[in-house]
Amino acid sequence: MPERYFLDTEFIENSQTLSLISLGLVCSDGREFYAEVDDFQIPWDQAGDWVLANVRANLRAGDKWRKEDLAGGLRDFVAGGGGSSPEFWGYYADYDWVLLCRLFGRMLDLPKGWPHVCLDLKQWAKKLGDPPLPAQGGTEHCAVDDARWDMEVWQFLDQMERGKS
Repeated sequence: MPERYFLDTEFIENSQTLSLISLGLVCSDGREFYAEVDDFQIPWDQAGDWVLANVRANLRAGDKWRKEDLAGGLRDFVAGGGGSSPEFWGYYADYDWVLLCRLFGRMLDLPKGWPHVCLDLKQWAKKLGDPPLPAQGGTEHCAVDDARWDMEVWQFLDQMERGKS
């Protein structure tokens, strides 16, 4: 069985660029990875009010990483799970996955054994009738808290699906 990794990112965007601010990854074995990027491309003064109020306000002053070093940190974190084929999950995960993959360059540059897809919890929930999901216990829009919630949602949906079988 592959190790599951639950992913969330926070970012600033404009019409041309997505700029990673923070990334949270929680492994099904209980390990966690949280990083804040200290060299993102879009300055805070170009961020919208929502990003300032909901993302910047919830940063944890965690480990600061340069984007160029973050890929190695993620590679090491995932390798620490011992699984040869990790599985990644996120909630509305399209941008999260793009931002993670960009850290390695092209998608073809992802570490050996990594999938080229992130599975989406919202799509799974819709398949199961779009049930109300568990309330989030942590700080919403803090990447690592959102990643923890993603794991709770996965467990909830897995239990729901098994109950229907």
